[in-house]
Amino acid sequence: MAIRKKSNKNPPVLSHEFIVQNHADIVSCMAMIFLLGLMFEITAKAAVIFVTLQYNVTIPATEEQSAETISLYYYGIKDLATIFFYMLVAIIIHAIIQEYVLDKINRKMHFSKTKHSKFNESGQLSAFYLFSCVWGTSILVSENYISDPTSLWRDYPHTLIPFQMKFFYILQLAYWFHAFPELYFQKTKKEDIFRQIVYIGLYLFHIAGAYLLNLTHLGLVLLVLHYFVEFLFHISRLFYFSDEKYQKGFSLWAVLFVLGRLLTLILSVLTFGFGLARAEDQQLNFSTGNFNILAVRISVLASICMTQAFMMWKFINFQLRRWREHSSSQPQSVKKKFVSAKGKNSRRERENGINGTVTSNGADSPRSRKDKSS
Repeated sequence: MAIRKKSNKNPPVLSHEFIVQNHADIVSCMAMIFLLGLMFEITAKAAVIFVTLQYNVTIPATEEQSAETISLYYYGIKDLATIFFYMLVAIIIHAIIQEYVLDKINRKMHFSKTKHSKFNESGQLSAFYLFSCVWGTSILVSENYISDPTSLWRDYPHTLIPFQMKFFYILQLAYWFHAFPELYFQKTKKEDIFRQIVYIGLYLFHIAGAYLLNLTHLGLVLLVLHYFVEFLFHISRLFYFSDEKYQKGFSLWAVLFVLGRLLTLILSVLTFGFGLARAEDQQLNFSTGNFNILAVRISVLASICMTQAFMMWKFINFQLRRWREHSSSQPQSVKKKFVSAKGKNSRRERENGINGTVTSNGADSPRSRKDKSS
């Protein structure tokens, strides 16, 4: 993301610069239209599709399970409208964090252009990862997914999910979809666009896959695990920009990154190779949302393994580059110390008249003593 320079001149309406400078206000007006639509009976039915979650099913209370009615949700085509609305909300929140938090810190720290863009990226992502980790962990605890790992595959397909879980997935998809227009709003450099698109596309592919294939339980666990490791990396990078001597966070992140990849593979193999492979119903059925067939299990497991291998490859290259930079900086520092020490010794030698040079005191030189004796 490039540095946005604010000018006193007002750009032409609907020009490129006008949209970039005022995109938060434009998007806020669009979101306000949907909210105002809830106030009128004519538009309320259409506005509700964008603002609230759709496809709810009310399960009556029973003496065995619960004393209260439970509302569960499944997915459908109307979820695209809800994702679009909360994508607008994500753009607004992104602009608020950028203007009222990150830009103020940037003015105080006086970062270079490269550090400025990386600081903005880490600042935005660390806030999102922290929010998602806390929210996802609360869902895992409330639904007892941590205490009972078999819930990752038991009673599959998980077509009916609670409100918190569906809202979590809707916001995840909305956030990563909002990252595409942000490439334009933040004036991302051309050489960084492809990397960002691949980065965003991988998130959308895996989150949407878990949501559409009714693998929401496993997807939630893997997302929280991955987000925690990524949060540690970006928060460590923020501390590193404020103090370049800070390296402890990166060391801890490197260890947890490898452990996170191993744990992701273990949970995936257990779910697809052990849990779902032994399920009784292994027939493809779109009406019931059952995708537990061999071809789907192999495809999903292969995509997870390939993604983990790709991330490990990027991680190893990153660590090797850091080690090379660190090793190359050490000989230069030693050489500088050696040159400075040699320079000091030569200056001392010149001052003391070594190597036949004339000292500052002419009476002490051999030639002056010879002239006096003659």
